Amino acid sequence: MRKRPFVASLVSDTFVPKMFTARQVFPRPRIDPADIPGIIDGLLSEEKFASRVKPGMRIAITAGSRGIANSALTTKCIVDFCKKQGAHPFVVPAMGSHGGATAEGQREILAGYGIVEEYVGCPIVSSMEVKKVGTNEAGIDVYIDRHAAEADGIILGCRIKPHTAFRGPYESGLMKMMAIGLGKQAGAQQCHEAGFKNMARNVPMWGRCILKNAPILFGVPTLENAFDETCKIVAVAAEDIEAQEPELLKEAFTYMPRIWVDRCDVLIVDQIGKNFSGDGMDPNITGTFCTPYATGGIDAQRVAVLDLSPETHGNAIGLGYASATTQRVFDQLDLASMYPNAITCTVLGGVRIPIVMESDRECIQCCIQTCNEIDKQNPRLVRIPNSLHLEHILLSEAYYEEAKANPHLVIEGEPEPMPFDEDGNLW
Repeated sequence: MRKRPFVASLVSDTFVPKMFTARQVFPRPRIDPADIPGIIDGLLSEEKFASRVKPGMRIAITAGSRGIANSALTTKCIVDFCKKQGAHPFVVPAMGSHGGATAEGQREILAGYGIVEEYVGCPIVSSMEVKKVGTNEAGIDVYIDRHAAEADGIILGCRIKPHTAFRGPYESGLMKMMAIGLGKQAGAQQCHEAGFKNMARNVPMWGRCILKNAPILFGVPTLENAFDETCKIVAVAAEDIEAQEPELLKEAFTYMPRIWVDRCDVLIVDQIGKNFSGDGMDPNITGTFCTPYATGGIDAQRVAVLDLSPETHGNAIGLGYASATTQRVFDQLDLASMYPNAITCTVLGGVRIPIVMESDRECIQCCIQTCNEIDKQNPRLVRIPNSLHLEHILLSEAYYEEAKANPHLVIEGEPEPMPFDEDGNLW
């Protein structure tokens, strides 16, 4: 894309305020990773679970596309338990249409999280083939990964947390891992077809059909604290999933981080990516919801996205909810990776391309300049590294006195100019 000097001149005089660092205070229940193998082995050694994994059984273990804390380790621990029981485990990428809706793309996503055969100790069986397992209550055929459907048992590895586009008793977790994750592209598209307005109904409806007709043994979901750390691991038998998951979701809500100011003129997000959220940036934090069926997060008039994470491999889904972005982001876009996800979930807004400015400074200036009814000489800016890691954030000097009085914020420095280099990018 060629230089746009006139566009740059429209924002070049826009004032960018000084920023100061603040530490956000959250509760921190935490499981040390060194304790995870013992916890999982202890849970699964209970008769209720151990009796289901028998010698010689082929066991499919699900692994998803999210950046879940300790996901490689928890997957390995489930594999190790199955092998100890004399079973033959294998890992199935359970991520709907992610990874460009290709078997190789989904394998690469798992590898990016360290879930590779050499580490987990069993095969990774990645395929987009699906098999019908039954018909749900609405009379719709339900499909899941063929290799999982043909296994002797399925163990659900996942995380339970609030969803980014709808609210209900089952959001991101065990039911969704079955309905959307194991459904691969074909099953995910089927479940999404009625839109997010109906997802609170459809996810458990698909999930119940899979529980009834597929060899689900149990799930081993994790919950995370506000610091992206594992804080709880449970084992849930197949017949208990429907009753127990809603309570685990309620608990997960209590661990969610947030930005400890309610409103800002401009929210600056250093990086977005699928490793941070299925929506690139978690709207439960950023307020950038793709549907009207969920609410929350900070109220920002403009959102600036400066970069993509390396782990997202050019998949900038969620970028469409930014007000402006950078040439650096534009140059990294992998539309072949972005579009299958959007088409499958029937929400296209997240893959739109916002206004593209040449540098970080211009992107931020563009957002400030286009805000309405604000103090342009003292704008309220919030800068976060991403929507997952929120312990340390930057606030503009307009917040300084307010932050002093906020028990959830600890000021860690005086306001300083934003450190732009000669090209106008932050370092």
